[in-house]
Amino acid sequence: RPKNVRDGEHVFGVAHIYASFNDTFVHVTDLTGKETITRITGGMEVKADRDESSPYAAMLAAQDVANKCKERGITALHIRLRATGGNRTKTPGPGAQSALRAL
Repeated sequence: RPKNVRDGEHVFGVAHIYASFNDTFVHVTDLTGKETITRITGGMEVKADRDESSPYAAMLAAQDVANKCKERGITALHIRLRATGGNRTKTPGPGAQSALRAL
């Protein structure tokens, strides 16, 4: 828990969710985006390569991130969701919805 926080105040972080069709990243930083607090991917949560981008893997990753944020004293998150983008698809992958719901 950060030192200069009064009771009832929220400590914010930014959850960057990157959902492609091959994997789902849930990356939490401080508000500036410079300091990484935790980063978990769907591939870190499941054994089979084909399940990396699945909603289940994304849900496990988001739950893991939420627990680590609580340990570090972060009580509220801004959420930034992104897909592959560029000249590829602008549609988020299958893990986006479940990662968002799990957070």
